[in-house]
Amino acid sequence: MCAIVGIFGNEKASRLASLALFSMQHRGQEATGISSSCDGKIHTIKNRGLVSDVFTNEALDYLKGNMAIGHNRYSTAGGDSILDAQPVFAKYKLGEISIVHNGNLINKDEIREELIDKGAIFQTGMDTENLIHLIAKNSKNRLRDRIKEALDKTIGAYCFIIQSRSKQFVIRDRYGIRPLSLGKIKSGGYIVASETCAFDLVDAEYIRDVKPGEMLVFDEKNEEPESIQLYEPEFRPCAFEYVYFARPDSVIDGKNVYRTRENMGRALAKNDKGSTISYDMVVPVPDSGVPAALGYAAESGIPFEYGIIRNHYVGRTFIEPTQEMRNLKVRMKLSPMKSLIAGKSLLVIDDSIVRGTTSKRIVKMLKEAGAKEVHFRVASPEIKFPCFYGIDTPTKEELISHRMTKEEIEKYIEADSLEYLSIEDLTDSIGNDRDYALESFNGDYFVKK
Repeated sequence: MCAIVGIFGNEKASRLASLALFSMQHRGQEATGISSSCDGKIHTIKNRGLVSDVFTNEALDYLKGNMAIGHNRYSTAGGDSILDAQPVFAKYKLGEISIVHNGNLINKDEIREELIDKGAIFQTGMDTENLIHLIAKNSKNRLRDRIKEALDKTIGAYCFIIQSRSKQFVIRDRYGIRPLSLGKIKSGGYIVASETCAFDLVDAEYIRDVKPGEMLVFDEKNEEPESIQLYEPEFRPCAFEYVYFARPDSVIDGKNVYRTRENMGRALAKNDKGSTISYDMVVPVPDSGVPAALGYAAESGIPFEYGIIRNHYVGRTFIEPTQEMRNLKVRMKLSPMKSLIAGKSLLVIDDSIVRGTTSKRIVKMLKEAGAKEVHFRVASPEIKFPCFYGIDTPTKEELISHRMTKEEIEKYIEADSLEYLSIEDLTDSIGNDRDYALESFNGDYFVKK
């Protein structure tokens, strides 16, 4: 779920990269970093914390040059050490190199063991470092050829931006699981970013999405990036991007995220038609539940109300690395509107239920605030399987829908009723013009080792 960005051909590259990362802070809050290239040298600053804390004016003045890459960290591989922050930098035979990565490599352990057996020494716990070693140990004379042979040994979901002293290489895996878009900066140069919301802040125009299996090469000798189709596309974008990950104002692979979430809410309302239960208001779990709640309200005619207020100075709870931190942030982040909901029957909409602890706390909070009934609706299917393509659900035991039936979950979270979106309704809401990565819902692990 990390955010990555590449800026090429603009003298304010590092500052634009920091703005892009700021706009994509929702994709990772553990650490952030930027590498810039200037006069044949790569300079890197990275640290734990938020973009606004790490990239001061002094830091950005240090990161000179007309090209830069950046990263916001959400850990699915590695630990919380500063060494596991990105970009990952190294010196090797052809010079200096820096890499940022969004995704998860499912054969990372096997590759790492092979590299260690051949004498490689690893500095981090990240799967991204595998690529550095594979590139460095290759004997090809051109970096692009080394990258291609390294990718041939790499299996999983990935968007890479690789920066040398004078070029940038942008690669998206053949399935296009994680998003990546290309834009033109009005003040000069190009931007590649995980989400199009980054384009607005740097005043860039969207050009297109990076194609599945494509490599773009940015070179000062060429006005436009060179496109190389490395692999035959087998397009399967991640459906969870539309459910939760992406900012609602982003367009992911041609789909407006806000509209898809609104459609999910409308589908929930259609499924509830004919129900004997009456609701006084539709209440979203902010912020990711808001578009679906608006869709439900529009379809059902039931009033939409902000019955829960969010403290926006607290980050996203799902992407916190420990359950203890997730529980604490739920208490800090959400507050009920007691005067509004007291004595009322609430239809509460959230984007998903993963571990169930957050939903249980929300229902309890609303009932303690005086709600007569809390009916819970989920704008996604039941998450029954772990994802190995970049979402932090590594074991089945963490997933409440793997351990419990819908009726058991309803009882556990103490809701008066509970309903989910079906897989069919989810894909209808996003658009049935393509296949999607749905492994969290149906266990179809289509990327094989």
